[in-house]
Amino acid sequence: MAPWLYKLTLWMATILPALEPVAKNPFHRYVNRSLLGLALVGLWPWLYNIGIRTWAEVGVGKRASYGKLLGRGFLLGFASLACVVLLAVAFGGRAFNEHHSAWQWIKHIGEAALTAIFVATLEEIVFRGALFGALRKAMSWPAALIGSSASYALVHFFERTTFTGPIDWTSGFKVLGQMLQGFGSIERLVPGFFNLTLAGIILGLAYQRSGSLYFSIGLHGGWIFWLRSYGFVTQERNGVNTWLCGTDRLIDGWLALAILLLVLVLSGRTKLPFGSDKRGNQSD
Repeated sequence: MAPWLYKLTLWMATILPALEPVAKNPFHRYVNRSLLGLALVGLWPWLYNIGIRTWAEVGVGKRASYGKLLGRGFLLGFASLACVVLLAVAFGGRAFNEHHSAWQWIKHIGEAALTAIFVATLEEIVFRGALFGALRKAMSWPAALIGSSASYALVHFFERTTFTGPIDWTSGFKVLGQMLQGFGSIERLVPGFFNLTLAGIILGLAYQRSGSLYFSIGLHGGWIFWLRSYGFVTQERNGVNTWLCGTDRLIDGWLALAILLLVLVLSGRTKLPFGSDKRGNQSD
């Protein structure tokens, strides 16, 4: 799909100049967008075929306390990765970037917030509401939690890559191969992949305990806000131990692992309404 999406965007940019910034995106982003589009198109038919008929069964039904759940989740997510940012600066892994104007701050906060809302909602519906919800119909919920969390980590562990060759029908497959190169590096695999798996487990446990996705969406949104802001708020420093502090991805260092373990403990102690039964079904 990605090559055709890329060529279509270039052609449309010749008619609509406003699309030129989008058309200039590197090709690997078209691969990512194609994967996202495929997930969106296939989501509802897949949910229907596994017996999920309503939004409530996915975890986004009407709840009187959804605002509190979203708020609590967001505060925990935002505060937890803020701790990682502060520790990375304190340990000398990053430095605060003080060269942004007030307008740049306003623009960035708006863009990061919109991204957090959209991505967190979509990914929680896909990975927790749909994938985790489907797997726990066929196996015990702990096994379903690990399987869905590992899948979540796999999708997010794709390596950043640059594709400079001619764009043809095979280009998307070549980019996918390059994006999997991170699994060949132990320093990227440990603790990066395990951090992402742990993040998925935390989000899945919140869904299992509350019976809804709202706390998970808020928590995920707080994380995404910082993931989008890390490279804006801080800048790299040469000669630092990225294995400890992580790279500009924020979530791939040992500091992040320590904070995520703390979040796992805190989220387990957070009182969530709408407890769930052993199958994960909603029970008020």
